Amino acid sequence: MRYPVSRSAQSWFVALALLVSSVASAAPALPDFTSVVEESRAAVVKITTVTRAKTGGGSPYELYGIPEGQIPEIFRHFFEFRGRPEQREANSLGSGFIISADGYVLTNYHVVDGADEVQVRLIDHREFDAKVIGADQRSDIALLKIDATSLPRVRFAQPGQLKVGEWVLAIGSPFGLDYSVSAGIVSAIGRSIPNERNENYVPFIQTDVAINPGNSGGPLFNLDGEVVGINSQIYTRSGGSIGLSFSIPVALVLDVTEQLKASGKVSRGRLGVGIQDVDKDLAKSFGLETPVGALVSHVEDGGPAAKAGLRVGDIIVEFDGKGVESSADLPHLVGLTKPGRKVNVGVIRDGRRKDLKVTVGELDGDQGTQVASAGSPAAPANRLGLVVAPLDDAVKSRWQIDAGVVLEAVQPGSPAAAAKLQEGDVLTLLAGKAVGSVAEFNRIVAALPAGKMVPARIVRGGRAGFVAIQVP
Repeated sequence: MRYPVSRSAQSWFVALALLVSSVASAAPALPDFTSVVEESRAAVVKITTVTRAKTGGGSPYELYGIPEGQIPEIFRHFFEFRGRPEQREANSLGSGFIISADGYVLTNYHVVDGADEVQVRLIDHREFDAKVIGADQRSDIALLKIDATSLPRVRFAQPGQLKVGEWVLAIGSPFGLDYSVSAGIVSAIGRSIPNERNENYVPFIQTDVAINPGNSGGPLFNLDGEVVGINSQIYTRSGGSIGLSFSIPVALVLDVTEQLKASGKVSRGRLGVGIQDVDKDLAKSFGLETPVGALVSHVEDGGPAAKAGLRVGDIIVEFDGKGVESSADLPHLVGLTKPGRKVNVGVIRDGRRKDLKVTVGELDGDQGTQVASAGSPAAPANRLGLVVAPLDDAVKSRWQIDAGVVLEAVQPGSPAAAAKLQEGDVLTLLAGKAVGSVAEFNRIVAALPAGKMVPARIVRGGRAGFVAIQVP
């Protein structure tokens, strides 16, 4: 049975249909990744490695403590099959991508680190033994070479063009599943993730692209089919992807690749300073309105920074024309600077802007300074809640400390405790003044203005840093 529909009701349905249609047409469509995959996947490769580890002794006779020359020939066969060194093979896999038609391939350092054999497999199932041209642990990049020509290759994006929220996709071999594609968006740019050596020379791209073991070394593409990074790390509690993956940005990839291709190694800039973040309390103690910059907590004697006049307590806010919002920004900028180049470094000193010209040095090996504390007769506790003692000459010489006092006790509930000072810390600066002795420390403390936040420089566990103390 049909029911009559009024003219007004018909008009209402037509209007609703038009509205739905217009909303649907105005909604942005999801991207189509098929063209990117078809264009780019041929340049992606699977990388397998073999690492051999020997076990057991050398000569089979040595295992029994018998010189080989004393074994009669008739009995030698009893020893020949016993105790021979065994070889264990460990296999691993990763991904990579071809960057030149003549066979240069990029992957991660950790994919090929320590490998005795590296094999590259192409999309057409051809396999090649690869030679490691150069590898850089700090950036986690390795350059390989295979003996082939007329190969498909990737295109690189222009550095600095990637934006948060942009669609990206990865192609690789997660868990050995060749040429798997996963997509997502850029979650953040310039993420600082210190490595096991507490170095952070890579401003990582963070994405929610599903990256799993085996994706390492593979390319991260934008929607134009250009490589914007190398997939390097994931954050996970389960061993699989949870939507936090990190890639090495193209600017660093291009710089490191050029150096590895030219010399097999990478040279980086170095300032010769120790730095830390500026929190709101430190900003207040240094007279800043907002926390910004990298606070210099240590200046290496004779280093590039020291020669240019940088001081402990300076806050670096600009390097070579680029702003330094936090301490994590500075290592990226310095590391990409060619050694020997003179650059401008803008600092805040005593509440005022100051510009210095620094000739950047070259990073080599492990840089670092450690400090230790020493016991000595203690001075009485003071208004900050500290019990301090002098440094002896042996500690000064061993740890290269010119002056300071050791914190032998921190009273609970005191301003020093609130600033998280600890027993064994070495205090070298207080309120911008050098602490040369216990008597000097007491004079500085007595002169501190009540109610003011002041900075204090300490050395703890081999690292120098600043804390802010509220004077009672």
